Amino acid sequence: MPQPNGQALASFYEQVGRASQLPTPQHAQRWAEGVLKTLGLHLDGRTRKALAQALPEELAAALKGVFWLVNLRDPHLSGREFCQQVARRSGHSDSNFARLPTLAVFGTVKKMIGADLQQRVGQALPPEVSQLWQEA
Repeated sequence: MPQPNGQALASFYEQVGRASQLPTPQHAQRWAEGVLKTLGLHLDGRTRKALAQALPEELAAALKGVFWLVNLRDPHLSGREFCQQVARRSGHSDSNFARLPTLAVFGTVKKMIGADLQQRVGQALPPEVSQLWQEA
């Protein structure tokens, strides 16, 4: 039986908070939004749309929430730079700590989507970010 949207989100934030050692669900929500917004910037439009359709509405809104008139994706983005971007979007400055919530959000999102979409997202990302995706 599928969970109502509110319970699914609460469970999502609980899993992210536990995996990334965050103190409250509000912290987990802020970090999850930061990770998803940053992820959305580095995916091509079709992959981002497919991933958004597979996620609950609030998470999909975060994934699609950043708009750039011309979004030039960096094919050589390092995992560290990605984590720095996540940290800044989440109101933090430590890219080393940002790795934990990034992996937690990636892992929790991967549990919510099918294997084909997981592979598609991994292929759409720059190599080092894709490695983070696979590691989660």
